[in-house]
Parts: sequence; C-alpha cells; structure tokens
Amino acid sequence: MKRIIALPLFLLVTLLFAQQPAPVQIPDYSVNIKDFGAVADGHTLNTAAFEKAVVQLAKNGGGHLVVPEGLYLTGPIVLKDCMDLHLERGAMILLTPDKAQHLDKNGKVRPGISASKRHDVSISGEGIIDGNGAWWRPVKRSKVSDVEWKTFLSHGGTVSDDGSLWYPFGLKDYADIAPDARAQERMRTHLVRFTDCERVSVTGVTIQNAPKFHLVPSHCQDVCFENVTVRCPWNAQNGDGIDIMQCQRVVVRHCTVDVGDDGICMKGGAGKVALKNGPCKDILIEYNTVYHAHGGFVIGSEFSGGMENITVRHNTFSGTDTGLRFKSAPERGGVTKNIRISDIVMNDIQGEAIVFETTYADRPAGYEDNQAAVSEAFIPDFHDIVMERITCWGAKTGIRASGNLQMIHDITVKDAVFRVWDKPTQIDVPQMITLENVRFL
Repeated sequence: MKRIIALPLFLLVTLLFAQQPAPVQIPDYSVNIKDFGAVADGHTLNTAAFEKAVVQLAKNGGGHLVVPEGLYLTGPIVLKDCMDLHLERGAMILLTPDKAQHLDKNGKVRPGISASKRHDVSISGEGIIDGNGAWWRPVKRSKVSDVEWKTFLSHGGTVSDDGSLWYPFGLKDYADIAPDARAQERMRTHLVRFTDCERVSVTGVTIQNAPKFHLVPSHCQDVCFENVTVRCPWNAQNGDGIDIMQCQRVVVRHCTVDVGDDGICMKGGAGKVALKNGPCKDILIEYNTVYHAHGGFVIGSEFSGGMENITVRHNTFSGTDTGLRFKSAPERGGVTKNIRISDIVMNDIQGEAIVFETTYADRPAGYEDNQAAVSEAFIPDFHDIVMERITCWGAKTGIRASGNLQMIHDITVKDAVFRVWDKPTQIDVPQMITLENVRFL
C-alpha cells in the first residue's frame, strides 16, 4: 500500500521541483555607487559612475552594486556575470529623457537596464527603477482628459494629421533621434531586459514607466521574479508588465502589476526562428495581483516556439480589460501543452473573463490593418488547457472563443462561477471548450 501511495506523491514533488529555477549566486562583495562619483540630485548624469562600478565588480568576480537613498539620473546600465544591482529603500534610478544617451555605437536604442549572455544576474532591494517613458510613448487622444492633452501639447511634440495621436517628437527640451515621429516611435525599447542569461533574479523593487515593456527575460533559463511591483499609467501605449519570452524554469510570485497593456504575458516568438529557440517551458505563476492591464495572464500573440508545462494558480485580477487571455493569429501561432490554471479570483473585468482570439493583429499606434491575406503557416493550436476554480464577479462576457476546432480544442473549464452583465458565453463552435460545473449569474 505504501508503495502505491508514494509513487503519485513522488511524481508531484518532481513536477513542482522541475519548475523551480536554480538560485542566483552572488559573491559576498559590495561597492557603493557614490564611491564612483555618483550624485543623487536628480540632475547630474550618473552613467559613467555606474559603468565604473560595474567594471570594478567585474574585476572582483562580481558582487553587489549598492545604490543608497537618493535620485540617480542615468543612461543605460549594463550588468555582467555574478552581479546584483541593489537599490536601498528611498533610492530611485531614473532613466534620462535625453534619447541620444540611450543609443549604442550602431545607433540602436539600448534597454534601460540589461544583461546579455550572462549568468547569475540580480536586481534587488526596496527602491524604484523609473524609465521616464512618457518622453518615448505616443499618447492616444481618446485615452486622456482635456487637461492631460493640453499638458502634453505644452511640451511641444507632434500631433498626427487626424488629431488622434500625440508623439514625443519635436519636443521643446529634448532632441530627436529619428527623422520622423513614426520612426522614433519604433525605436522604443524595454526598461529591464535579460537576454540569453542563466540564473536571473529580480526581487523587491518597483519597476515603472517604461518606454515600452517593463520587465523582459528573453531566452533565459532559471528566472525568479518575486515581490516585484510593475506599474505605469493605465493608458501607456504598449506598456506590458512582465513579458516572459521563450524562457525555461521561471517563477513569478507575489508580484503586483498595474500597467497599460498585458499584465503577465508568455511569448514564444513568431515563425521559423521561434522553433529554433524552443518553447516557454516549466513556468510557475502564483500569488500575483494584476490591476489595470489588457489581460491578467496572457499567452501570445506570438508563440510559434510553443508553450509547455505552465502552471498559473492563486492569482487575482481586479480591473483588467480581460482576465485569462489567449491571443494569436496565423503566422504567429504555435502549440500549447499542459497548461494548468487554477484558483483565480477576478472582479471588474471590462471585457471577457476568459477569451481565445485567433485573428489578433499587432499594430503600432497610428497604423491601420493592411488586411493582408491569411497565411496557413504557424496556425494557433490552443489545446490541453485546463482552468478550474475560477471566480469572477463582474465581466461583460464570461467566456469567448473566436476561431475553429483546428485552432481551439480540448479546453476544459470546470468548477467556476461568472457574474456577467451581457453574455455568459460567445463560443464560435461549442465543442471548442468543455464546461463542467460552470455557473453564470
């Protein structure tokens, strides 16, 4: 009898353990940014001080770069192996609005804080990293008040011909880095980005006001984000919170997200290149709270590399546009496998509590759909997804699924309650989603 019981328990422990990332290893050595000439007055540019501190840490095999209380204006910061950027309580790193300071030698805009092809990289503490994103992002007239619109206009900038968009191009105080507003808009980059790294940790800090996405691990292994706050205005264009791009062994736990686009989002690349980079795999998303966002938990729109072994549990979505959002389109789609979502609490959802979209179009602000012919390559295949113990108080629609049985199938929602004010369900083909003990009030 003992042997029969022990086997399932062992398998369960093994599965959970497989999702836990290997911990970051940082040497017990510290330097203080002020020892390298940093001035915390919010005016002095401290890029050189951060560069010198990173060089010093690298010479000693890594360690902690301590940023004490104060406001530190800077250009991009590039971290190296075995390095922890530690912001003490009351410390703020503020990215300079001078766009030229963000260009590399090839004229490409660098992320605010980054590491590429590194191992054991960390950001920790109780401070704030602010991307000064308002000087990068376009603004939709329909999403701001008259007072806010006049404030943007007072800084100069450029308004689109139809008056629907304001671009931070042609500002009174800061020079442009592109020939026109649209070209500069396409140069927006991420606030914190880790690329091709092993063992990454971000804990405790607040990451806010990104030029584009806020916290982005791309093609990384062993990633842990815990007790992180990610925030920006609700109307920030493309203001994604946490975007996990083709990473393996990731935990996002006890984080708070309040942003202008997707909250916690899984991305798996588009097309043939994504197949080479592999899937998002072994991901654990638990005990997080998402306020404003286009979706609380999101897969897509691009996931050609696939999604495997993703567990989403004990999360709260309050005030998001949609709750659980699965979005893609031909040429961007892939295959999902073993997606398990449970114990989700939602309220004040503006659209759908659960939604599957298979004709999603990703367009920058100010661009129209070119209505290109639909390709048959990389068709979305959302399947093997189980959602259970879902409670939603207040949504326009409980469950919506747009597509066909090739794109959406073998989806189960069970033990769920949805209070809706319009439609309980809007499912193109009933066989797409199996409902078990689901109530609509």
